[in-house]
Amino acid sequence: MDSHARARARANAHSHSHSHAHSHPLLSAVEVAEVEPCLRKVGEVFRVFGDQDSGCVGYGVRLPDGERWFVKEAVTGPAQDSLDRAWAFHRRVRHPVIVPQVHRFAVGDGRTAAVLPWRPGENLYQGRLAGPDAPMTRFRALPVPTVLRAVDSVLDAHLAVEAAGQVAVDLYDGAFLYDFEGDAVQLIDLDEYRPGPFVLQEDRLPGSARFMAPEEWRRGAVIDIRTTVHVLGRAVRLLLDAGTEERQWRGTAGQLAVVERATREDPGERFTGVGEFVAAWRAADGVQS
Repeated sequence: MDSHARARARANAHSHSHSHAHSHPLLSAVEVAEVEPCLRKVGEVFRVFGDQDSGCVGYGVRLPDGERWFVKEAVTGPAQDSLDRAWAFHRRVRHPVIVPQVHRFAVGDGRTAAVLPWRPGENLYQGRLAGPDAPMTRFRALPVPTVLRAVDSVLDAHLAVEAAGQVAVDLYDGAFLYDFEGDAVQLIDLDEYRPGPFVLQEDRLPGSARFMAPEEWRRGAVIDIRTTVHVLGRAVRLLLDAGTEERQWRGTAGQLAVVERATREDPGERFTGVGEFVAAWRAADGVQS
């Protein structure tokens, strides 16, 4: 991060609405030399997420008053770009299901760290975990109405994404945090979401092959809201199946037809946007939008 970016971080240091910001040990921070020692001075670091593909390190911090926060620090240049993109996204999109970046502060060597509220739940990412105790396995065993509520929450959040002129990039099961006690889903790590439409300048976008649309693999392709429709269709397909092979669809034939249209290879054959997709999904579900 250059000096301008650091100045932006300082300027943004107070761009949150926390009523105790002026004295809050995290929300009033402007610049620190090192993140982890600073966090250990102000509270208990109860979780460290150190081995992240993203180039970020995350910390769960419990303050003396019992408040829990998540602090995410960029440790590489690409990770800093991602955090900057995420900061811009969270300034434009607010939704109860999307865990917000509420504050950021500069780190001594020219990077930033973001502060987010801690949310209870388990990550549904299946990559390293399988078997009956895996969060995704347990999620797929929940009653269908419970799963449908979670799906509807994810779709509702993306109505807000669409309304803000943003498109989904790198949405996959690792973005789903599910609280089994509270039956609530939260979306995390939407750091690659960005304004759209745009033309893909790389060979491919970041993301999971299980979720990505065909155009996300083609340099020069247009990435727009119909790409988001595809990714959401894939998310619904995977969340509402009893297994990983996609042979145990738990929804209705009408719902499956909506998913199949959302995930067609040709973007022009999909729904024109998230709003149209969600309306068709809710109609098939018997829920009026």
